[in-house]
Amino acid sequence: MHINAAISPLNSSQKPFPLWLRIGFWICTTIAVAVVIRRLFALAAPPRSSAAPQLAALDHFFASHAALTLAHIIPALAFVLVAPFVVFRRQSVWAERLIFPLGAVVGITAYAISSHAIGGWIERSAVLFFNGLFLFALLRAFFCRRRKEPQRTRIWLLRAIAILLGIATTRPVMGVFFATSPLTHLTPRQFFGVAFWIGFSINTLVFELWLRSRSRHQQTMPLQPVDDDLRAQLRRIS
Repeated sequence: MHINAAISPLNSSQKPFPLWLRIGFWICTTIAVAVVIRRLFALAAPPRSSAAPQLAALDHFFASHAALTLAHIIPALAFVLVAPFVVFRRQSVWAERLIFPLGAVVGITAYAISSHAIGGWIERSAVLFFNGLFLFALLRAFFCRRRKEPQRTRIWLLRAIAILLGIATTRPVMGVFFATSPLTHLTPRQFFGVAFWIGFSINTLVFELWLRSRSRHQQTMPLQPVDDDLRAQLRRIS
């Protein structure tokens, strides 16, 4: 991966992320937390008969796999709450130590829960692909940390976090499908998989493209001109 030039700025004292990326991160984080909290309440209380039929069917589906759902969403919630300390506090040792086991649990349980995928093989294929990328990035970050390479550790951790937050991006996509279902007559079983591919692809590609564009920018950035005072000091030294 040609990102060596981008690694150093991400560890500099300047803010490494543009405003739009920081806003996207916090939107995804907020959605992810809200989705988990909503799911916890839905598991704690039986589905209401007044709920929309499609939402009630989803609540019933997750309630029928309550233990597995809880084993997945509680560590995922913890991961998402720890992630900002990894992203914005570069030397948060406790956050890095927590995020690896939490990520491993989230990844393993994601494989397990995908065996009951609502969207069938389309959703399952998205989970297998992007969860594989997530665990690969997390594993690379872990080994870089073991080799005491903090800059590369950070890059791979940021990749893992961006991929995982793709689950939050799927929610607005699903919202569009739900809102247009009276016209399209699509059911969750038909559009969940497509929403998963769209949501995870957006997060993965946007972060990767930004990372690579930053790398190209750093590689092509011209040297700063030397001002007159510094030039005079250099002459005196020489």
